[in-house]
Amino acid sequence: MIRTTRRAFLGYGGAAACVCGRPAHAADPRPKPAVTPRLQPAAYAQVRLGDGPMLSQRAHQHDLFMGLDNDRLLKPFRVRAGLPAPGPDMGGWYDQSDDFVIDTHDWSKTNWHGYIPGHSFGQYVSGLARLYAVTGDAATKAKVAGLVRDYIPTISPRFFDGYTLPAYTYDKIVIGLIDAYRYADVKEAAGALDKVTDAALPYLPERALTREQRRKLPYASEAQIWDEPYTLPENLFKAWRLGLGQRYYDLAVRYLQDEALFDPLAQGVSPLKGRHAYSHVNALSSAIEAYLATGDETYLRAAANGFAFIERQSFATGGWGPNETLIGPDDDDALLTSLSQTHSSFETPCGAYGHFKITRSLLRLTGDSHYGDSMERVLYNTILGALPTTPEGKTFYYSDYNRTAGKFYRSELWPCCSGTFIQLTADYGVSAYLSDARAVYVNLYLPSDLQTEIGGVGVGVRQTTDYPLADTVRIDVQPERPARFTLALRMPAWAGPATRVTVNGEAVPVAPGRFLRLERLWRAGDAVEIRFDMGLRLEALNAAHPDVVAVMTGPLVLMPLVESGAAPDAALSRDSLLAAGRTGPAQRRVNGPQGPLTLAPFMAIGGETYRLYSRAV
Repeated sequence: MIRTTRRAFLGYGGAAACVCGRPAHAADPRPKPAVTPRLQPAAYAQVRLGDGPMLSQRAHQHDLFMGLDNDRLLKPFRVRAGLPAPGPDMGGWYDQSDDFVIDTHDWSKTNWHGYIPGHSFGQYVSGLARLYAVTGDAATKAKVAGLVRDYIPTISPRFFDGYTLPAYTYDKIVIGLIDAYRYADVKEAAGALDKVTDAALPYLPERALTREQRRKLPYASEAQIWDEPYTLPENLFKAWRLGLGQRYYDLAVRYLQDEALFDPLAQGVSPLKGRHAYSHVNALSSAIEAYLATGDETYLRAAANGFAFIERQSFATGGWGPNETLIGPDDDDALLTSLSQTHSSFETPCGAYGHFKITRSLLRLTGDSHYGDSMERVLYNTILGALPTTPEGKTFYYSDYNRTAGKFYRSELWPCCSGTFIQLTADYGVSAYLSDARAVYVNLYLPSDLQTEIGGVGVGVRQTTDYPLADTVRIDVQPERPARFTLALRMPAWAGPATRVTVNGEAVPVAPGRFLRLERLWRAGDAVEIRFDMGLRLEALNAAHPDVVAVMTGPLVLMPLVESGAAPDAALSRDSLLAAGRTGPAQRRVNGPQGPLTLAPFMAIGGETYRLYSRAV
């Protein structure tokens, strides 16, 4: 296959004219991508979550954003357009304000108010559109339609003129309008996307500049260096795939960061050291979309290799990027140093959102259950422990893995993680189940109901479980008539030798680290039961520091609570850690040198001081 590179597209000249002008959407049939993934995620409407932390978290986000006044959400756009702008400000990053001042010599003197006006509006629209697809709630659809309708009159180049991060916010607006169009049937969103693209293009760079390249150009503020044009292709390819115009394919190709990012990653070389963590993991989803659109396997290799590099520098929780910065592949000490020098260990809602996207994509393309293992680790040890966003805009931002860690909100209101948080919770169901023509894949174990169709037969799948606080999962299968198909169950690589699976009471062989494929003639009332061997184990920070360990049970990290006055890094014996006794569904107790020590999962920790790792002897 001939690779369509950004350089070939630009032709070394001013190619921006090639992507301007509005296409006639009625004349644009949906294009056929070059690659069709082997697995497809469940549709939003096909999955209903049962009672549990994921449903509670999603419902909170849904209620929160339904309760926000539209005038507040639209105010920075109206102000920058010179239109009447009623209603109070949102506050924090979100406002149009001249207060934003950055001081790179003394960050405590930086005023973040008005940092990126309206930056997360598109993500809020996206999350609500997905939640409409989940719930079918008419009020949610009306909210999405109203926000898009009232946003359209504000669209003009004035918004991007002098804007600090034009590519960053344009990208968020793109996904908001795409999701309003495809999930909430807001037809006006297609024209709005064309209009905002015309408005943004004069203010976007000619290509996906790195921060070093951007620094060589004129700039008025250090913050302008932080723009993220390299994340644009993901959503631009999606717009093209929806039939919204060839211009979006052309723009997506234009902003692929081949030379600086994807080419070296495809060759097994990491250029990630020192890069901003979330945005570069997010950029791996642009490589996935490029592969789907072009069939060029360079992009698939780049995405898979890039994610492998991220996993090698991850904490036991699955989180990565202390201080929002990626680590070099040969740096054995950076993670260890971070445990004593920062409380900003993992940018949680944003990082989890990016992590879910890339693992879901790689799972769809490869069928490798490892990506589901990685997804569940991040789910249970990071985002489900996040403090809830408040109506005032206080947002959980960093998970803290310091030796004396605690949970805290970001000091500014409505930061970037407020946008990814609602999108991520809306996606819980579509991450749980996938399928192909003859199989249903259970990827996440959570209380839920799936309604799908396999081989023309309607099939219901119900999970009943308190996993991972309990070791059992029951799956009831309800085909509308007897049908032969496969139920594929992800058997995590950590599953111990005593893990058992039965179908209608009869045991079947289990092999951890792959999908267990149960092919049979399924009848209504058939039941599968899984009992996981979730014995305690110790996981080292990395090979260079085998004495720095996290206590694990199943996918859960059990974090020691740091008692008042106790030494935060007192050594514990391996035998005592592995013998920790259960004191409840979420807690264990271990005998330490200074007395008993409680271990708890992140999602069960409130205001306590805790740590992620212990020194083991």
